[in-house]
Amino acid sequence: MTNTYYRTSFWLSLLTLLAFAGFSQTPTQTLRGTVFDASQSRPLVGASVTLKNLQTGNTNSGTVTDDQGRFRFVNTPIGRHQLTVSFVGYETSIINEVLVESGKEQVLEVNLQPGVTQLGEATAVGTRTDRTISAEHITIEQVLRFPASYLDPARLATAYAGVVTTNDGTNINSVRGNSPNSLIWRLEGVEIVNPNHQSNAGTIGDRPTASGGGVNILSAQLLGTTRFLTGAFSPEYGNTVGSVMDMSLRPGNNERHEFIAQAGLIGVDLAAEGPISKQKGSSYLVNYRYSFTGLLGALGVTFGGEDIRFHDLSFNLNFPTKKGGRFTVFGLGGTSSNVFNPLAEAEQEQDKDRNYITYKTRMAAGGLTLSQPLGTRLLWKTALVVSANSSDRNQEFPGSPRFQADYQIDNQAGSRSTLTSSLNYRINEHNSVKAGLFLTYADNSVDILRSTVPPITSSANNTLFAGSLHGWMIQPYINYQWLPADNVTVNAGLFYNTFTFKSQSLEPRASIRWEVLPGKALSVAYGLHSQQQLPQVYLSKSRFPTPPTYNNESLGFTKAHHIVAGYTHQLSPDSYWKIEGYSQMLFDVPVSTLNGSNFSALNLIEAYVSEPLINAGKGRNRGVELTYQKYLSKNYYVLVSGSVYESKYKALADGNWRSTRFDGGFTSGITAGKEWTKSRGTRSRIWGVNGRLSYLGGLRDRPIDPVLSKQAGTTVYGSDIFSVRFPNYFRADLRVYWKKSKARYSRTLSLDLQNLTSAQNAFYSYFDAFQGKVVQKYQLGLIPVINYRWEF
Repeated sequence: MTNTYYRTSFWLSLLTLLAFAGFSQTPTQTLRGTVFDASQSRPLVGASVTLKNLQTGNTNSGTVTDDQGRFRFVNTPIGRHQLTVSFVGYETSIINEVLVESGKEQVLEVNLQPGVTQLGEATAVGTRTDRTISAEHITIEQVLRFPASYLDPARLATAYAGVVTTNDGTNINSVRGNSPNSLIWRLEGVEIVNPNHQSNAGTIGDRPTASGGGVNILSAQLLGTTRFLTGAFSPEYGNTVGSVMDMSLRPGNNERHEFIAQAGLIGVDLAAEGPISKQKGSSYLVNYRYSFTGLLGALGVTFGGEDIRFHDLSFNLNFPTKKGGRFTVFGLGGTSSNVFNPLAEAEQEQDKDRNYITYKTRMAAGGLTLSQPLGTRLLWKTALVVSANSSDRNQEFPGSPRFQADYQIDNQAGSRSTLTSSLNYRINEHNSVKAGLFLTYADNSVDILRSTVPPITSSANNTLFAGSLHGWMIQPYINYQWLPADNVTVNAGLFYNTFTFKSQSLEPRASIRWEVLPGKALSVAYGLHSQQQLPQVYLSKSRFPTPPTYNNESLGFTKAHHIVAGYTHQLSPDSYWKIEGYSQMLFDVPVSTLNGSNFSALNLIEAYVSEPLINAGKGRNRGVELTYQKYLSKNYYVLVSGSVYESKYKALADGNWRSTRFDGGFTSGITAGKEWTKSRGTRSRIWGVNGRLSYLGGLRDRPIDPVLSKQAGTTVYGSDIFSVRFPNYFRADLRVYWKKSKARYSRTLSLDLQNLTSAQNAFYSYFDAFQGKVVQKYQLGLIPVINYRWEF
C-alpha cells in the first residue's frame, strides 16, 4: 500500500507540474496569410515563407504555401516579427513590423512582384505592387504606434519629407509646396469626396475644405495599407497635380470571430469581424465610432465654447470567388457638428464671442469591387463607387449699438459616382500591359448668402454667389511595363482626362528604375498631370450688390509637368536611406484679370473667389528630400526626414514670381521609438516610448492694413499677398504605451502628449473689430490624448 501511495503521489505531482508548466507558457497566437502574384492576383503555390522573431533574433523553421497560396504559423510568440516570402521568378518580399498579439490573429496578404532580382527591400505590410518612386506605404500598425497620428494615415504622413500640416488640429496637408486642395483621396482605387469630419477645422474662413478636416471618417480599424504618393504618378492616377492618399480596406478574419473595443479622446470604437462562411472563406468587418467630445457635450462640457460631435459607421464584406478572385461590398458614412453659442456680453473678448455659429457635415461612400484572374496571364478588375458629402454653416449676430448685424449661410454639396474597369495582361516574364477606364459623374452646388436682416433668402441683394456644376469625367489610361534585365524596370503610358469635353488633357507618363548593385537603385520619372478646379472657383461671381459680370465655368484644368529623380540604398532588410530631387512646373493656373490683383488658385484652401479668372498663371515647386528609415527591429525604430524646397507662383498683375502661402523653405523631423518586452507566466507585456520632433520653415500670411481695417470694421488685406512669413515652426510629441497580452485577449493603454512643450506656432492674423486691433492667432497648445484598446 505504501508503494502504491508513493507511486500515486509521484504521478499526481508530475501531472500537477506539467499542468502548471502548461498554464505558465508565454501567450502565443496564430500568424497566417496568403501569397499572391501582384500583377495577376493569383495565389502562389509552394512559395517559401520564413518568420523571424525580432526580439530574440531566432528564425523559425519556415513553411511553404499550400494549393491555395496559404501559409500558417501556429503558436507564434507574442511580439515583433519579420516575414520573408520568396518564390522562383519573383522578387523576395521582406515584411517588417509584424506585431503578433494574443487577442487577435495576424492575417496577412503578401503580393510578390514578378522578377528574379532578390532586392531584400524593407517594405511594409502590403508591399508595393509596382515599381514607382515618390511613394510611401502606411500601415495600420504604424498608425496605432506613431505619436500624434490621431489614428489617421494623413496625419502620420507629416513624418515624411516635404509634408507640412497647415494646422495642428487637422489633417490638411501641403505636400511639396502644393495647396492641400491638390491632394485627392482614393478608396479601393477610386477617387472619392472629402472623407473627413469637421471639414472646416483649422480654416481661417471657417468654411469646408476639399481634402481635409479634423478626423478621418474611415476608422483605422478597417484600414489595410495606405499608399501615399507625392509626385510623378503612374498612369492609373489622375485628376491631381499634387498628391494621392490611396486607402485600401482589409478583409475581416475568415476563420474566427474577433472584437475590438477602444475608448479615448478621439472617440469610442466598437469593431467586430469574422467569417460569414468558413467553407467559402467569406468574412465581415464592421466598426462604429462615437466621438468622446460628443459624449462630453451631452453632459454640457464644451471645448473653447464649442460643442463638437461626430459619429460614423464603416463596413467591409469580402467574398472569395473561383480561381483566386474576390468580390467585396463596402461602405462608410458619418455626420459631425460644431455649435458655438455667444457668450454673455460681459464675457465677450473677441469677435467670435458675439456670434451664434452652427456647422454640420454629412458624408457617405459605398461600393462594389470585383477582382478576377482570367486564366494565368490576365486579371480583370472592376468597381462601382459612389460618394457624397454636404456641409451647412449658419452664422447669426443680431448686432448691438457698436456693431452692424450680420447673418450668413454657407451651404455646399458634392457627389461622385464612378464606374471603373481594368485589364492587366502579362505577355511574358519581361513584358506586361495594363489598360483601364474611369467613368465618373460629378455634381457640386454652392450657396453663400449674407444679409443684415433675417431671414436670409436667395435674392440678388444678399447672394454672394450660388450655383451648381455637374458633368462627366472620362479617364482612360494604359501602361506598358518592360523588364529588359533582372535589375531594370521601365514603365511608359498615357492618361487622358476630360470633363464634359470642356477641358481635356492627354498626359504621357514614364519611369525607369535601375538597380546598379544589389540594394542600390537609381530611379527617374516624368509625368504630365492635370486637375479639375474647385467648385467655388468655377462658380465664383462678383460680390453683391453688383450683378455678376463674368462667368468662370469655362475654366480649364490646372496642369503640371513632374520630374523626379532618386537614389535608394538598402542598408539591411529593415533599414534604408533615399534621396529624391523633384521639379514641378505648373501652368494653366487660374489667375485674376483684375488690374493690380495677384490672386492665384495655387494659394487657395477653403476661401471663395470673387474675381474674373483665366488659365494664364504659372507655378513651380522644386526641392530635394532625404529620408532614413529603420523599421522596428531589435526593439527600436527611427525615421529621419528632411527637405529644402521653394514654392513660387506668377500672376498677371506684374509677371513677378512670388512665394505661395505654402513656401516654408524647409522641413525636418525625427520620429523614433523604443520597446521593452517582458514575458512571465501566462502574461506578456510590452512597454513603448515614441517621440517626434518637427522643425519646419514658417508658412506665409497676407499683410493687413490696420487703418483701412478699422475704418471698414473687418479685415482688409494689402495687395502684396503672402509676403508675411511666419516664424519657424517647432513641435515635440511624445507617446507612451503599455501592451499586455494574456491567453485570450490583449490590451493597450497609451498616452499621447501632443505639442509637449506647448510651443506657440503662428497660424494667421486678422483684424478683430471687437478689440479694434490686429490679432495674432496661434495653433494648438499641449493636448493629452489617452486611449485604451481591448482586443479579444
